[in-house]
Amino acid sequence: MPPQTENQLPSSTPAPVPAPAPASDPASDAAPAPASAGRRPRSPYSRLFAVPGARAFTAGNLVARLPMGMFSVSAVIMIAGSRGSYALAGAVTATGLAATAAVAPFTARLVDRHGQARVAVPATAIAVLGSLALVLCVRFDAPDWTLFAAYAATATTPNTGGMSRARWAHLHRGDPKALHAANSFEQAADELCFMLGPVAAALLCAALFPEAGTLVGAVLLMAGILLFAAQRSTEPPPAPRTATTPSASPLRVPGMPALLTVFLATGAVFGAMEVVTVAHVGGAVLALQAAGSCAAGLLYGSRAPAASVPRRLLLCLAAMTALMTAPLLAAASTGSPLALAGALLVAGMATAPTMVTGMSLVQRLTPRGRLNEGMTLAVTALLGGIAAGSAAGGWAVEHAGATTAYAVPVAAAATALLTAAAGTRALARAARRRP
Repeated sequence: MPPQTENQLPSSTPAPVPAPAPASDPASDAAPAPASAGRRPRSPYSRLFAVPGARAFTAGNLVARLPMGMFSVSAVIMIAGSRGSYALAGAVTATGLAATAAVAPFTARLVDRHGQARVAVPATAIAVLGSLALVLCVRFDAPDWTLFAAYAATATTPNTGGMSRARWAHLHRGDPKALHAANSFEQAADELCFMLGPVAAALLCAALFPEAGTLVGAVLLMAGILLFAAQRSTEPPPAPRTATTPSASPLRVPGMPALLTVFLATGAVFGAMEVVTVAHVGGAVLALQAAGSCAAGLLYGSRAPAASVPRRLLLCLAAMTALMTAPLLAAASTGSPLALAGALLVAGMATAPTMVTGMSLVQRLTPRGRLNEGMTLAVTALLGGIAAGSAAGGWAVEHAGATTAYAVPVAAAATALLTAAAGTRALARAARRRP
């Protein structure tokens, strides 16, 4: 959890002109952001894609990102269908998640140090080989331990979303409004991929053969990374460690531990909400939560960002906590699947603004030359929270019932809010400093 060539696409707007970078801009190793001269683009998003090469690297990244929502579902369908054990399938995917949490920050550190193209392509190739090995182990009835080993090898998959956000930070370091729009677009893309990925995986496995979802996902991942890595003109320059390059981990930056705790609690919201909703009415309505988040993210990015990022994060977390009570109330008062679907749509509308603001703050706090690592640590915390939330949600469903279990994501959201509130001053001080 996430490259470029000299291939630049023509733009319908005039050539960009560099804008001066204020001292408070997010950390990045790149040149100042371009700003359009003459006729202004109709929206912040059209301004983003007026930058030469932006469309090409975005297309490659989206192709590579879609499989992120496919692999777990495909593996569960494939392994459970072959071995007749959902417990084994769940254990294998959980092992892959744990391996990713351990390996991803090191992969991101190599990306920062040696460049996206140089690291992402071989790292993806290793991950694709792991996926192919998993298919072969399942197909030829290899011992169970080989499934764990093969799926763990996919942990080298680079954080495609993080690399794309790093490119936007490189291109727009002198333009906070453009960077805000870029982060919002990336969050909407995340929601769309994780909404469509599981559906695509299930359809492929059902319509073709059980291994189809994993195989198609592996092909898309490799093809997308190759296209993304080919766009070198927009790639942030590598930051090899020198006497003047910060060597301290982003974890040691003041305010970062508190922010990662917020991401951990936010992940617990997502994990618990998914399990509890599936237990209550099935998984189909979860797409509405992602749809609400996607729409809210695009709308949020079209608005000018507030001056104080930590205060904005606090407001977003407060909104998420309040809106997460809607599914609980709908499930408790009516029990209607239609009412719950509407409540999930509303609840999802706070997700993207919260994630966009959190990632913006990560960019502010992370030292120069460590941006991929900082964002990957945030994604790792998020994944850890999802795992913990899933476990807590499942326990609550079994011991208290599906309706009462909706209190778990509400409690997780409140925890994120309280953590951010406790660290607001420290986050604000750290955000004012340029790492």
